[in-house]
Amino acid sequence: MTAKALLTTVVGSYPQPEWLIDREALAHASVPRIRLEGLWRIPVEHLEAAQDDATLLAVHDMQRAGVDIITDGEMRRESYSNRFATALAGIDPTRPGHIIGRTGQPTLVPRVVGPIRRARPVQVRDVQFLRAHADGLIKATVPGPFTMAQQAQNDYYPDREQLAMDYAVCVHEEVQALYAAGADVVQLDEPWLRTDPEAARAYGIAAINKALEGVQGITALHLCFGYAAMVQGKPTQYAFLTELEHSVVQQISFEAAQPQLDLAVLRELPTKTIILGVLDLSDRRIETPESIAARLREALQYIPPERLMVAPDCGMKYLPRDVAYRKLQAMTLGTAIVRQSLT
Repeated sequence: MTAKALLTTVVGSYPQPEWLIDREALAHASVPRIRLEGLWRIPVEHLEAAQDDATLLAVHDMQRAGVDIITDGEMRRESYSNRFATALAGIDPTRPGHIIGRTGQPTLVPRVVGPIRRARPVQVRDVQFLRAHADGLIKATVPGPFTMAQQAQNDYYPDREQLAMDYAVCVHEEVQALYAAGADVVQLDEPWLRTDPEAARAYGIAAINKALEGVQGITALHLCFGYAAMVQGKPTQYAFLTELEHSVVQQISFEAAQPQLDLAVLRELPTKTIILGVLDLSDRRIETPESIAARLREALQYIPPERLMVAPDCGMKYLPRDVAYRKLQAMTLGTAIVRQSLT
């Protein structure tokens, strides 16, 4: 990767156009764990072409805002995890299961009825399309094996640990294919690590390491407290974070703006590059570049600039597009202030 200090990126998602998906229904539903095709406004025979067009809009906005490492905005997804998780063999496509979600309410989830296997590429065309239309560095995101195991009704495996290990094999196969398709960075989304820290300590790192074993490319992992649109009153510290120092992941991404995280925790990840969330997505007011610069200077008290990257908190897809763009622009301008002071 480039030697440029304080690279900017996004977590993954960006607002989907109103003409593509029913944004009001999306905002008022819980985060989908199974497929919800009814959210799409475009007939199925034209949906892929429409998602391509929406991807071009997202790429254009990110590049115009000055973001260094971009994604496709996850324009083809109803949520960060359900598109990949429901494409695997071993899932009953007609009869979902349910779990008690992080809000304490029953949530429909994939029901595991057989061995979990990756029967086909899932996101390879997404990356190929992004690579063909984006300048510079690109990132692909995939749900992590621990989170997928937590977001499933297990009717087949003797325990969730073995389920997670088979998910890890599927993720490993997909990650390898995404690098071959042109991805510079592949990120695993693992928000459920902090939801069940005891299970995460028992086998979470092993599942993540298995998913990324021997891959040739930059690896990242994201965790969070949940989308700002869904979760208020977030904790000020993670129940599972510093344990990731013992993983093979090179970059750790986490939200820090909305929860007002104490950045002294960065000392406890001495070998990892930190992708720091600096945009509070629970507040539609636009941060000033100076406030972003101040937060980055605070982080630089604990880690050197070559190990610090800059991103929003997660869940940008729920913002109005103009707000998301202006927040990204403020982020890159604030980063430029600090970058200039370093040189």
